[in-house]
Amino acid sequence: MSPKIDYKEVNKLIELMEKKNLDNFELEIEGLKIKISRNIAPAVEGESSTSLPTSPKNETEESSESLETVTQEGKNNLHHITSPMVGTFYRSSDPSSPPFVEIDDSVKKNQTLCIIEAMKLMNEIESDVKGIIIEIYAENGKPVEYGQKLFTIQTLP
Repeated sequence: MSPKIDYKEVNKLIELMEKKNLDNFELEIEGLKIKISRNIAPAVEGESSTSLPTSPKNETEESSESLETVTQEGKNNLHHITSPMVGTFYRSSDPSSPPFVEIDDSVKKNQTLCIIEAMKLMNEIESDVKGIIIEIYAENGKPVEYGQKLFTIQTLP
């Protein structure tokens, strides 16, 4: 009989990795092999404003002006949040709830930005910096890949 996966235990392993700031973890027991990897993107310095996606046309003029202001003033303070796993990206906790964040929202460190569903587990993805949401790359309900860019945040002191 092959060992069964206890998803609560896997989630505990992920939490332990985050606490200990580990990027990789492997475990093999009785033919069951678990390999967990995560990618924490460092703040990108010196990124030019030309590499930022343009704001969608359905945005208000105020959003566009705000994006331009932030891009010009804080182009050296951009931080990217990437997906730590393969899964399905959700902007809110359920379909009837508003999104966790929108473009131009201020966020605090450890604030939930989205949920990624992986293997029937809902994983909250939190901001690791204080700042303003500049861009949201993933689409609600669509798959995301490990290391895929999800958000760009202009960091604040």
